[in-house]
Amino acid sequence: MKIVLEVSFIVIPLLAVCAPLLARIVGRWLPVPVIVFELILGILAGPAVLGWVRASPFTEILSNFGLAMLFFVAGSEIDFRSLGGRTGRRALTGWGMSLVAGLALGWLLAPGEPAVFIGVALCSTALGTLLPIMRDVGDLRTPFGASVSAVGAIGEFGPLVAISLFLGGRAVGVSTIILASFVVIAAGGIWYALRGRHGRLHRIVEATLHSSAQFAIRVLILILVALVVLSVVLQLDMLLGAFTAGILWRLLMRNADEASREVVDSKVEAVAFGFLVPIFFVYTGVTFDVEALMSAPWLLIGVPIVALALLIVRGLPSALAAPQGASARDRTAMVFFGATGLPIIVAVTAIGTRAGVLPDGLAAMLVAGGMLSVLLFPLIAVALRRERLDAAVVGAAERL
Repeated sequence: MKIVLEVSFIVIPLLAVCAPLLARIVGRWLPVPVIVFELILGILAGPAVLGWVRASPFTEILSNFGLAMLFFVAGSEIDFRSLGGRTGRRALTGWGMSLVAGLALGWLLAPGEPAVFIGVALCSTALGTLLPIMRDVGDLRTPFGASVSAVGAIGEFGPLVAISLFLGGRAVGVSTIILASFVVIAAGGIWYALRGRHGRLHRIVEATLHSSAQFAIRVLILILVALVVLSVVLQLDMLLGAFTAGILWRLLMRNADEASREVVDSKVEAVAFGFLVPIFFVYTGVTFDVEALMSAPWLLIGVPIVALALLIVRGLPSALAAPQGASARDRTAMVFFGATGLPIIVAVTAIGTRAGVLPDGLAAMLVAGGMLSVLLFPLIAVALRRERLDAAVVGAAERL
């Protein structure tokens, strides 16, 4: 075990460094998201291929922190204005349609309890995965980006609620009461965050931005850990706590000086995407059960079918939330962005396999389909949006 840990300590950071370098090299011809390389490198370094890295308790803990941080960032990036009005209603309606379609398709594939796991997996959107991609191409703060954020926020929060209600191994009534308890506690925190301007907190944050105290990072880590622990104690999915922590932190900082917020955000991104989140994606590749996927030909054939199912079940309803007056290209891009899913699929299949409900092969097929969606769908969506973004940049340059 000690040798495995020592090798992992070296190899995983090495792969995390190599991933953006490969993305930069390949990006000269094709803008592939960096997480794709993290996943692929994890698979190559894992037991299925080279065997350099193996699953270990410590690395799994770091991976879980990375997943929690991914959902924290997703929660902190939610633009609540986009969740109101037409966009929010349509995003919620689209997710409801996705849930019904996912459950129906799941029942056709595997009648009974497995159908619920399949349905919840297929109605998810990987907002935390999409945010850095959209930020890198300059599309996050546009009306289109706000619509994608709304679709992604509901596509992550909705499945988390469904996991807590239906996949926790308890009666739905008991799960509802426990979830309501979490909601009451979280609502108390949100009420406090909305209650005042929190000037004293903001002054301390600003005073320690460039010192060793780093008060902002310490506070947000405390909020994240507290809500994750609360979720675990209540036997809810920890990602629900992480997502809620991100929302709470955003509300606490909403009235802070804009320059200070930007500095804090850059530090959060450094911790998340420079350290913890890459560990999650690399480790997901390392622990991916290639052997189970290769155990039957129909499982391999099923991988692109799962990706297609994500397009139909989750992608098509996502187009409802496209901005008013959106072009056909933009609506198509919304379909591909909305259908991008992986973290929720990983979480759902892990719960299903631990409970003995999902066979390992079926779980591996769903995760592989999610990986394929992360590999292809954002790439296609960004290509569809590229012309519009380039035109906007040219127009801005001409106005200057």
